[in-house]
Amino acid sequence: MPLAPIVVATILAHAAFNGCRLTLSLSALSQGASPLTVGTIMSLFAALPMLLGVPAGRMVDRVGVRGPILAAASALVFVVALPGLFPGIATLYVTAAAVGTSFMLFHVCVQHAVGQGSHERDRRANFGWLALGFSISNFFGPLTAGLAIDSFGFDRTFLLLSIFAAASTALLALRRSSFTHTPHGEREDNPHSTLELLRDPHLLRVFLATGLLASAWDMFVFVMPIYGTSIGLSASTIGFILAAFASATFLVRILLPVIQRHVREWTMITATMAVACVAYGLFPVMHTVALLAAAAFLLGLGLGATQPSVMSLLYATAPSGRAAEAVGVRAVVLNASHTFLPLLFGGLGAALGMTPVFLTMSVALAGGGVLSNRVRNAVS
Repeated sequence: MPLAPIVVATILAHAAFNGCRLTLSLSALSQGASPLTVGTIMSLFAALPMLLGVPAGRMVDRVGVRGPILAAASALVFVVALPGLFPGIATLYVTAAAVGTSFMLFHVCVQHAVGQGSHERDRRANFGWLALGFSISNFFGPLTAGLAIDSFGFDRTFLLLSIFAAASTALLALRRSSFTHTPHGEREDNPHSTLELLRDPHLLRVFLATGLLASAWDMFVFVMPIYGTSIGLSASTIGFILAAFASATFLVRILLPVIQRHVREWTMITATMAVACVAYGLFPVMHTVALLAAAAFLLGLGLGATQPSVMSLLYATAPSGRAAEAVGVRAVVLNASHTFLPLLFGGLGAALGMTPVFLTMSVALAGGGVLSNRVRNAVS
């Protein structure tokens, strides 16, 4: 399938997913939920995906992309609309689990479609274009959700976001013949163990870097609505700060084709962790909207640069015929972070406030930067 329709479909589906995450957390807070309750809801976005990431990757390796991606996009339409049709805290729990699972499968499919369909020399650039699409939706989804909440309320916002998912589904259905499809694909007689992928030291380094960077990204998306609400910011203002983060990821990804000619993958990852470490150290002393947006922008400049490098390393080191499974392992790592960090930081925030949360992540990124720099020196 041509790259452009994949990127457009991803922008629409991810805007629905990302806007839904913000709307769920603010909806829960508006109903009197504590930070720990919000953390529990947010962790459900990743609980089932954490368990199903590897089976999803193996399925895509076996049957192709077409069926799974259409099923995932179609499911996303309904589950994003669910809280708008049946309001209440209980629905938020169900929606978080269902939206997270649907988008996990969608994400594995689009990553594999780009990796599988790219020549090795073009792969990092093509992942860069896909990452640019994610930056657009990271900007568009939360900003649209924040403005819609203030204008129309939570119920109509969920319904609006489901329209984005429906548009993505329609585009994928129109271009479905371009996707790989093996209707009677069978498992191997002697399937490989996923532990083999984890024993590969090169892949393991990529998975560990992925986990820490995902933690840094997701903690910001989770904590900012809570922190913003605690200091009296409106939904649209919180959406604006999240959009500042997304605009920085967009800017740095526009520049990636130039940067990548001069900077190798592990150098990029090390630099990213350093920038994100500084940004998280600044958040506790930022109390105005302008300063919070500036810190969010700095964080986005760091975190936005790494996804193409990580995915290029992943496809370069994955065993033949197991690339989607490796993407599935990466999805497990990502979703383990998504599952446990909201619970951990939600409880920490409820007990001690947000400052220890920001500083803990800053210290973790500093340690990760030291380790990734050692890898960079070893492979250079």
